[in-house]
Amino acid sequence: MIELRPYKELGGARHGWLDTRHHFSFAEYHDPKRMHWGRLRVWNDDTIAPHSGFPRHSHRDMEIITYVRKGAITHQDNLGNRGRTEAGDVQVMSAGTGIAHSEMNEEDEVTQIFQIWIMPNESGLPPSWGTKPFPKGERGGSFVTLASGAPEDTGALPIRADARLVAATLQAGETAEYRIAAGRKIYLVPASGRIQVNEVEAVAGDGVAIRDEELLQVTALEESEIVLVDVA
Repeated sequence: MIELRPYKELGGARHGWLDTRHHFSFAEYHDPKRMHWGRLRVWNDDTIAPHSGFPRHSHRDMEIITYVRKGAITHQDNLGNRGRTEAGDVQVMSAGTGIAHSEMNEEDEVTQIFQIWIMPNESGLPPSWGTKPFPKGERGGSFVTLASGAPEDTGALPIRADARLVAATLQAGETAEYRIAAGRKIYLVPASGRIQVNEVEAVAGDGVAIRDEELLQVTALEESEIVLVDVA
């Protein structure tokens, strides 16, 4: 089953400094049919105005991945961590027993991010944060794992969830394959471009919910960047 969720039909809000779209129920957007996808709870598509952002606030017991599409985001938390994550790179925050943080666009340009929340395997663990640059050349033409809870995914940012985040950049006409283990669910969003997922076409910002499939063939109809989450 492959279900297209067009960007224009997503929930969301405009707050002046923030233009956000919600793939799943979040904040004031509620759809009982879109509460989660397996252990994937939140996928927000945020556009943040220059010199603005999310002031300090708290989370607990959630794995939060930020994929930067454009510009950069600067993280600061009560553990003493501070870091700047640029376009194409990823940061991971394990909220655990509780963490207070801010996520600010300190740049002179708009920042665009995917904010992805995944339910952890267990609660009550110590909080942590990490970021890592992933040069796009490493994921040219194929999917590369950027964050994962699987021990065999060495080199990826670790998360405490039965999940994996992968990304690929494809030139027009290129195809990348992704095999799906039995019982897994996939949620895929093009960060840019236009693609075909098996027989379904999607453009930047669309969500593609996938289950009961064994193999995905993702073909770029134009130069595209694709982000995919694989969850139980």
